[in-house]
Amino acid sequence: MKFVDEVSIRVKAGDGGNGCMSFRREKFIENGGPNGGDGGDGGSVYMIADENLNTLVDYRYTRHFDAERGSNGGSTDCTGKKGEELVLRVPVGTTVIDAATQEVIGDLTKAGQKLLVAHGGWHGLGNTRFKSSTNRAPRQTTPGKPGEARDLKLEMKVLADVGLLGLPNAGKSTFIRSVSAAKPKVADYPFTTLVPNLGVVSVDRWKSFVVADIPGLIEGASDGAGLGIRFLKHLARTRLLLHLVDMAPLDDTSAPDAAEVIVSELTKFSPSLAERDRWLVLNKCDQILEEEHDARVKEIVERLEWTGPVYVISAISKLGTERLCHDIMRYMEDRADRLANDPAYKEELADLDQRIEDEARAQLQALDDQRALRRSGVKSVHDIGDDDWDEEDVDDEDGPEIIYVRD
Repeated sequence: MKFVDEVSIRVKAGDGGNGCMSFRREKFIENGGPNGGDGGDGGSVYMIADENLNTLVDYRYTRHFDAERGSNGGSTDCTGKKGEELVLRVPVGTTVIDAATQEVIGDLTKAGQKLLVAHGGWHGLGNTRFKSSTNRAPRQTTPGKPGEARDLKLEMKVLADVGLLGLPNAGKSTFIRSVSAAKPKVADYPFTTLVPNLGVVSVDRWKSFVVADIPGLIEGASDGAGLGIRFLKHLARTRLLLHLVDMAPLDDTSAPDAAEVIVSELTKFSPSLAERDRWLVLNKCDQILEEEHDARVKEIVERLEWTGPVYVISAISKLGTERLCHDIMRYMEDRADRLANDPAYKEELADLDQRIEDEARAQLQALDDQRALRRSGVKSVHDIGDDDWDEEDVDDEDGPEIIYVRD
């Protein structure tokens, strides 16, 4: 199934039913009076987070959704039937944005969470509503109000505890295969990974965390090179970033230079995301001589001026991965405890999360604006580039989908 993480749709709530003008007419009952009923309310449009979905592909081709109109009122004070609600199911982690104002309507981050996106029209009133002591035979009714119509933009961000960063062929997919039951494609050429992959890492029987592997970054990704930076948005909601560096690149690439490229591209995309807790993971240690380990690690650490945790692993042989996973689990537990007991820390993280969301949305909006200019034949002064992954440009029905798997 094709992976789609952004779509634009239009929703229209149902109009309210019209009020009825009717009078009671029975034998031997003179001047029976009004008995026109009210119309029914129009159906509203809701979105609900469904944990069984992992892509927005259902909205890729069908983009207009209308809720049911309320029925008109009837005689004998019969109220019209309410329009049926329209419920649209989206993956957990979907942000709903008003396309006209760029206002965030809501964020569906929990399974079963429901969000009203278009309110149904109010019902019209029948003539019974207007009778009075001075107007016993009113001929006045009101029509139903039109339902709310909105153009919406849906953005899906995968929900994971840990995000993997690195150049193509740094071993991110191999790592996720090594520590979980996920089976992303692995090969010895760049850009094997084209969409995010998720895996559930079980540390103990009741302890686990979710890790996300995104397509690799290259130098110039923020300018559209490679697959661009669009997939970096999927790291916005992670709690911890793992920066994977290939200690033994097959080409002439310098490991310290490669590490610097990732830091630079991450900072260009979102300076706040670069502030997220990040661990340095040096992969493929089994491909260099053991006596060279310390010198290679020291070279990379000094080039990055790194002060955080450093791990030396081999994902393919699972050397050092078990210790890394246990330390990640311990970090997650300590973080949760601190959030529960330290209000200042909780407020600090909430502020960081909001800044990351704002910066990521601004970057993606800039990319969308650039595409709109290009499609209209206008060139921007600051050319962002259009080599980014674009769901409009590629129609791969056989593409992979995100799957949660547990080992």
